[in-house]
Amino acid sequence: MDTGPIYVRERGNLRRVNDIVLAQPKSVSSSCSSCRRTDPFVLRKEHFIFTYNAEGSLRYTTKSLFDITLLFVVDNIYHVDSLVGFPEQIGDKLFAAAEEKHVFLNAEISTKALLLFSDAYGEMVLRSLCLRNRFPLLHERMSEIRTFHSLKSLDLFGCRLGDDHEIFLHLTSSSLASLNQLFIGGNSLSDAGLQKLTAPIRMMKKGLDCLQVLDLSYNPISERAYRYLTCLSKLEKLDLSGTSLKLCTRLKTTIWDLLGLIYSEEPLDTFDHTRCKTEGWAEQVVHQWESNNSHLPKQKKIEESRSSALHFFGRQKFVREVLKAAPLICESAEDAKSERLHFSKPAANNHIPGKLTLPATNHHAKHSCQAMKKRQRQSGDCDRSPQATRSPPSKRLSSSTLTAEDMDLLNSY
Repeated sequence: MDTGPIYVRERGNLRRVNDIVLAQPKSVSSSCSSCRRTDPFVLRKEHFIFTYNAEGSLRYTTKSLFDITLLFVVDNIYHVDSLVGFPEQIGDKLFAAAEEKHVFLNAEISTKALLLFSDAYGEMVLRSLCLRNRFPLLHERMSEIRTFHSLKSLDLFGCRLGDDHEIFLHLTSSSLASLNQLFIGGNSLSDAGLQKLTAPIRMMKKGLDCLQVLDLSYNPISERAYRYLTCLSKLEKLDLSGTSLKLCTRLKTTIWDLLGLIYSEEPLDTFDHTRCKTEGWAEQVVHQWESNNSHLPKQKKIEESRSSALHFFGRQKFVREVLKAAPLICESAEDAKSERLHFSKPAANNHIPGKLTLPATNHHAKHSCQAMKKRQRQSGDCDRSPQATRSPPSKRLSSSTLTAEDMDLLNSY
């Protein structure tokens, strides 16, 4: 395989292996230097590989035309319209070259560049994103994070989302239709916030269609939150640890009747943070963002006014406080065990010879099956218009009831 021409330096002279001596460079004027900076076809230092041979002489080896082309595309990535149709191997190498050139650290072109790769290669760019306790990173890179359209798992635990965060609209958009694991614990999310998060799903039947795992732990939610979760038809695992809910028979029955989930005596491995990590081509990009944001920006040229100085140092103090802050969690392992509320869907093959695996007698199992059918009928009622829905007053937790707050949220969309 031809690796291209090889240049060697011997006794101070640079020549090619076929004995064609290169012309000596002339003095470079300012105008020529400008041409070298703007003309993409002028050979640059990055087009060569520098090595030393056994004798200690410096050897110049040109990179392949493919590698030089990659560098050219990366340098002009903002002119690329689409990468759809290019092989995955090409996309991988192009993404690695862009990462090496720190393209994704440039706020002016990083969003467009990531969108190009996400549209063309989907979950290969990023299939899992862990931003646990990284509020500054989420805030600084919100536009870039929105470009990851094919996430399967998203961990936003301890990111201080509150009840009115801009990412709520993104979570229920078509961009994250493939999301099946969402961790939003430790975010001071109340019933009102959960209502707003699920509003597009309950009212317009869109968003989080594939969600199977939901972490709501260490949020100030109450029993009112149950009815906001009935719209998640594929939900299989739920974490309510550290909330205002307490484990009791009534809680188990309500969760089973509304969501079809049973209490798990053993902790579920899904909610173990050690299993959550960032995976995909952009894994190192996220690490670069975090490393870059950990260093506070140096004060450049600012106006000699007191207001500018206060603005700069005020932001510096704010970032320091955020970096040191941690979400509210349990203080000990015993507290974690006592507060643990993990619920999961019973196994499909729940009939074992001689007995049932459901956590009750045969009479309760029959009642549970009836409750499941009732929940399915309620889910079917949600598909009809609000005017056609008439729920008895006793069913306070029915998801089909539209409150005045729901109508306000609907109007906002």
